[in-house]
Amino acid sequence: MSTENEHLGSVAESNDAPENTQIADDGAENLRRRSIRSFVLRQGHLSTGQARALEEFGPQFCIDYTPAALDLDAAFGRQAPRVLEIGFGMGTATAEIAAARPETDFLGVEVHTPGVGSLLKLIGEQSLTNLRIVQHDAVEVLEHMLTPDSLDGAHIFFPDPWHKKRHNKRRLIKSEFVKQLVSRIKTGGYLHLATDWEDYAIQMLEVLSAEPALQNTASSETGYAERPDYRPLTKFENRGIKLGHGVWDLVFKKI
Repeated sequence: MSTENEHLGSVAESNDAPENTQIADDGAENLRRRSIRSFVLRQGHLSTGQARALEEFGPQFCIDYTPAALDLDAAFGRQAPRVLEIGFGMGTATAEIAAARPETDFLGVEVHTPGVGSLLKLIGEQSLTNLRIVQHDAVEVLEHMLTPDSLDGAHIFFPDPWHKKRHNKRRLIKSEFVKQLVSRIKTGGYLHLATDWEDYAIQMLEVLSAEPALQNTASSETGYAERPDYRPLTKFENRGIKLGHGVWDLVFKKI
């Protein structure tokens, strides 16, 4: 099953991608480890509309990556609740959520240019003002640009499952990443994950449940939540559900 957000963002899918070989020096072990990412950069085809949106709306809505704390109030021009979305794919769901929640600001992080262009196009078409985009690796954005307790929530919808066992190590949802992400969320804020790969859902539940700063909000015995109304059901997800494919949402609160 695939969704519009799935496998396209900072956690973009590449099922048969080779191991990262940018650093060839066997002696530079630390640099080699740093070179491995949870995504494979494949820019794909940039449509005319996406290119036009990048040129027209990029300067206003895109924020350059810098290894320094981002002033969110200045970036959005107001004080408001802030939600981080990692890997927004082509941005359809992101734009829909932002349109439905105008009182909240959304910071989208995505590495792929067509996805950035697509979301910018939607921003222009829908006259959205509560979205900003950083086109960069989410791990580095989280580490360097976002300060502790600066977010009211975070969304990671359909990250790359890296379903081949040898690629599982590339999965984004690991304890060290979650711990850092949670440190950027205010007490009382939330973390919402969604996946359509059951074994990844199991891993996500284990990782989030093991984080002492998080509390599961799900009332079900399984630990998985009902899909919140704010997360749109995409046509691809709906098609998969009709075919009997599962989708798992996890919503945890920072305590």
